Amino acid sequence: MAQVPENIGCENPECIAKDECKRQVIAKNGTAVEVKTFGGTAEKKCGKFLQK
Repeated sequence: MAQVPENIGCENPECIAKDECKRQVIAKNGTAVEVKTFGGTAEKKCGKFLQK
């Protein structure tokens, strides 16, 4: 599986790690090149998580 570039943001309100993830920060502050919704759930991270 190819790695997702660090400048891709994520908006997933149900992800367990949304408050700890750099992808959510860059999606909200407008610095993301693209915003996606990765597969995180209330029980697990998506696998594309980046620590803030």
